[in-house]
Amino acid sequence: MLLQYFCECAAVDTEFTPLLTRIAEALERLAPRRAGDQDLTLADAFVWDPGARHLKPVETVNRVPLSLLKGIDRQVRTLLENTAHHANGLPANNALLWGARGTGKSSLVKAVHAEVNRSRSGDPLVLIEIHREDIPSLPHLLDLVRNQPHHCVIFCDDLSFEGMDDGYKALKAVLEGGLEGRPDNVVFYATSNRRHMMARDMIENERSAAIHQGEAIEEKVSLSDRFGLWLGFHHLDQETYFEIVSAYANEVGLKTDQDTLLRDAKEWSVTRGSRSGRVAWQFIQHLAGQQGVPISLNR
Repeated sequence: MLLQYFCECAAVDTEFTPLLTRIAEALERLAPRRAGDQDLTLADAFVWDPGARHLKPVETVNRVPLSLLKGIDRQVRTLLENTAHHANGLPANNALLWGARGTGKSSLVKAVHAEVNRSRSGDPLVLIEIHREDIPSLPHLLDLVRNQPHHCVIFCDDLSFEGMDDGYKALKAVLEGGLEGRPDNVVFYATSNRRHMMARDMIENERSAAIHQGEAIEEKVSLSDRFGLWLGFHHLDQETYFEIVSAYANEVGLKTDQDTLLRDAKEWSVTRGSRSGRVAWQFIQHLAGQQGVPISLNR
């Protein structure tokens, strides 16, 4: 609209048309978008841009195949079932994936999304990533997708709250407590290193300052209660770590005998001070670089 208007105004003097065109295009990019302006058929994954109130399509999602996620069979089954229910229009829960770093929490969310879409027909399930610092804009995102025909998973990776950050109140209201509530076509998945997403000192400060300490703690803990699914992720034992390394090595086609592979993988984990899926993948990247093997697990 702005572009057409400026071009009509410049019709009397074509000298200003290029300048007015650039101004109009810039204003249209800055203008707030309406819910109906968003086309969820452009991709099956998007990143939320709160400034433009727009979903940016993601052409290739950074993820690994579900078959490569080892040692978390129960978590895989539970999240896959919940996500499939939601994609098929059945009741489903918000999910909190919590636990140790690098144990596959965010990888599982992305892999499950791909697996559900691979096994279904019709409109794809849409995965929408919202960054932790953009949580206060979550109500605007829900308004954008509320009346869309697609079912959506809104995903926030590494969600936690610190100090005086009261963003958790907005999240809590959106998940269950608001008048409108969560749209039927949306579930919210989050990963966190903390079960209650609050730093211990944050909870302790609330306890010391509160007249009724129990009520202060209840206010903090009640956020995680909004998630119907709690899936815990824990540090790997050596056997599972070796299983992950072997699966990655086979997938990318590394040429290393098994004994040498596991010996070097163990040494790598010792130098890193931990065993996890992330450490295993970093080791595989190191080995692939030494062998000159290009790798990509995105599917």
